[in-house]
Amino acid sequence: MIHAPFLVVLDANVLIPLSVCDTLLSAAQEGLIQIHWTELILEETRRNLVKKIGLSEGAATRRVAAMKTAFPEAMVTGHEGLIPAMTNSEKDRHVLAAAIHVGAQTIVTSNLRDFGQKHLPVTLQAQAPDTFLQHLLSQAPQIVLELLRVQAEALRNPPISLTKLLDGLARSVPDFAREVCELLPPSFKNP
Repeated sequence: MIHAPFLVVLDANVLIPLSVCDTLLSAAQEGLIQIHWTELILEETRRNLVKKIGLSEGAATRRVAAMKTAFPEAMVTGHEGLIPAMTNSEKDRHVLAAAIHVGAQTIVTSNLRDFGQKHLPVTLQAQAPDTFLQHLLSQAPQIVLELLRVQAEALRNPPISLTKLLDGLARSVPDFAREVCELLPPSFKNP
């Protein structure tokens, strides 16, 4: 992983939808962001991949293991002592503690109500994945368009076009997908 100056903690709920997770991980691979998570975040991801998405235990475990292998430096440890001091929703205090511990600027989460601004230091914000990806797109449009093209190209079982990838992303991050479509030059569209 390339160490980017923009540190983010990815909550479990943004790691579950495959296309959103892949986009966020691709952005980290490209050096646009430096991602972080904890064992608890990854365990919640694994559990919900089985419970909510219907993946087998084996498939969910392999997906989380692949993420850990690809981004070993993303694992946050040493934040546990901060958890009792957090004032946000009890079930998400470990996420906030991890973000504070690593000095993250953003927690990317679909559960904004558990990270109200009154609970966050002034240097930290919580953003929905749609908003977060829109910001990345506005900051580095060519890089984001290219990483989406590569992401679509990598999907081979079944093969998928960039347009189909964007259709899938639109289910979870509709504004981001719409903005990408508006920026997409004809050369990026593939059948």
